[in-house]
Amino acid sequence: MANELDGLRADIDRLDRQLVALLNERARVVQRIGLAKASSGGAVFVPHREQEVFRRISGANQGPLPDRSLQAIWREIMSASFALERSLVICHFGQAGAFTHLAAKLKFGDSVDYVAAESLATVFAEVEKQRADYGVVPIENSTDGTITDTIDAFSASPLRIVNEVHLRIRHHLMSRSPRPGIKRIYSRHTVFGQCRGWLAANMPGVELVELVSTTKAAERATQEDGAAAIGSEDAAKAFALPVLASDIQDNPNNITRFVVIAPAQRAAEPTGADKTSLMFAAKDRPGALFDCLSPFHRLGLNLSRIESRPSRRRPWEYVFFIDLLGHQRDEPVKQALDTLAQHATSLEVLGSYPRAERPLND
Repeated sequence: MANELDGLRADIDRLDRQLVALLNERARVVQRIGLAKASSGGAVFVPHREQEVFRRISGANQGPLPDRSLQAIWREIMSASFALERSLVICHFGQAGAFTHLAAKLKFGDSVDYVAAESLATVFAEVEKQRADYGVVPIENSTDGTITDTIDAFSASPLRIVNEVHLRIRHHLMSRSPRPGIKRIYSRHTVFGQCRGWLAANMPGVELVELVSTTKAAERATQEDGAAAIGSEDAAKAFALPVLASDIQDNPNNITRFVVIAPAQRAAEPTGADKTSLMFAAKDRPGALFDCLSPFHRLGLNLSRIESRPSRRRPWEYVFFIDLLGHQRDEPVKQALDTLAQHATSLEVLGSYPRAERPLND
């Protein structure tokens, strides 16, 4: 048995040496690509190229490793490749330990630089001012709905969506005080909405105090006796807060959708599995919204999300936000957008990008 194990371990060592050699050979090609991009001004992160790589890896996989494991490995390989091309800066909402930070790291890996922002508007501003290459912000939660601050930020920004990330959200109650001694709980307002039932049943009468992020909430909980926070496991670790209750979200399938934002010239090309986000304002007349939406039905396009928001230009004027399956370069989508433009008072495509297939932390 010992001789057999020694032989198998020797095989592992040999394969590891081959992997290291191949990875470095790949890295040298990446460096050449980086030089070519530097001369042409090409983007380091190319969403549709990432999608192509994952498809090819899955197509070549004959097991026993599952596709998701290989994709996780390749994300880190690509993250290291980004760093070889040039330093990549990702701005995200919330401090380290926030859910958006986790989404950004799962998307871009450990080899890029991360910058935290205390507001969603600041993420947009940092990317617009070119102090960050990309931004990551939450846009929608499966339990609590749309993140309105993000939608409002898009209304005032030239940035576009170039990718999306789905993250399974698990909320935890954390505090240095024993649970019976908790008098107030800090968190983000959307988190309270996702834990409303649990809080009513388990912490009745406790004051709920809204802060800008879950990491700010965790930080505040360390400064006050009788204070707790609701946030991620990473936030609890970052602030050395004991977790008093785990998985307190009301919906066990609680998923938040995040989007990667960038200047329009970094837009993703069609992959065959895309999503397009847009916003438009309808004319103030009977049947206007029906006329705007009819082309999508006629052309067989699936609208995965639609909602309205006040335009903030005139009282009782509304802007509609839509997600549809397909890329704006696809002929049916192009035809629908052309027809929509004839009926809408304004139309803005926020981006077409590869759609997420599953949460990255599943």
